[in-house]
Amino acid sequence: MQVIGVHEFGGPEALRVLDLPAPHAGPGEVRVRVHAAAVNPADTLLRSGASAWAFADVPGPYVPGLDIAGVVDEIGPGTATGLSIGQSVMAMVTPQGGYADYAVLPAGWVVPAPADTDHAAAATLPMNGLTALLALDLLALTPGSVLAVVGAAGTLGGYLVELAAHAGLTVVADAAPADESLVRGLGAAEIVARGPGVAERIRARRPGGVDAVADTALVGPSLLDAVRDGGAYARFRTGDEPGGHDFGENGRVAVRTVFVPDYAGRTDKLHRIRELVESGVLTPRVAATIPAAEAATAHRRLEAGGVRGRLVLTF
Repeated sequence: MQVIGVHEFGGPEALRVLDLPAPHAGPGEVRVRVHAAAVNPADTLLRSGASAWAFADVPGPYVPGLDIAGVVDEIGPGTATGLSIGQSVMAMVTPQGGYADYAVLPAGWVVPAPADTDHAAAATLPMNGLTALLALDLLALTPGSVLAVVGAAGTLGGYLVELAAHAGLTVVADAAPADESLVRGLGAAEIVARGPGVAERIRARRPGGVDAVADTALVGPSLLDAVRDGGAYARFRTGDEPGGHDFGENGRVAVRTVFVPDYAGRTDKLHRIRELVESGVLTPRVAATIPAAEAATAHRRLEAGGVRGRLVLTF
């Protein structure tokens, strides 16, 4: 089979089309013929070597990709599953490996794609959707609470805005002028300008402080100033990850670390994402589809910034 990966870490040009033996489904597993794989920031960290520490005991080549969609084409012997050959599905691949013609996964990690959703749209959902659900579960806010989402125009931020508004939360979101209508359409009740000083602008809008902040833009500790005493802050990278921050001792605001592998294999949560898309609550966002052989172009576009929605590789 063909995969897109790297033998040596580096820039986007390090990505290569590689031939590897096709895997087969064993007991308890299914094989997915991948038709689409979303391009996420974590993919660029693996390619560049910035997250190489997480793969220290894994031999190369290194194949990025956390989000896939395609069809079931093999079910392992003795596997109990409601999935069937030829069914359109989506899944999160962890620790990575989704840029490939085939992916073998535990059957419980794979669910039907939302009805009337093509492969590219479905590929934007598993990892990003699970991350958004986990963040809200960790924050455990009650209806009527105020959540600030920073990075709201991005894919993860946008999913958080939609899910939070659906859960009855009041969402304060940041946005550039060009993104204001997008973010309001996702369900934000209040908009503040994005960029340096966003914590002060949130606090000016909510003088008592918001109940929680979801920091998808990786702004860091300055956002604690926007949160009321006893509130919470959701971070999406730890201090030892690129772009992450250390918070030290902080007795005023609870810092919740959102680690999406904690939801790996949570069939119930993946089904919930599917249901939310089918009911119109969650909106898949595809910025563009790009042939897998041109993955370097997708990585360059993502790293340049300003992409709204997910770039998706097609296989």
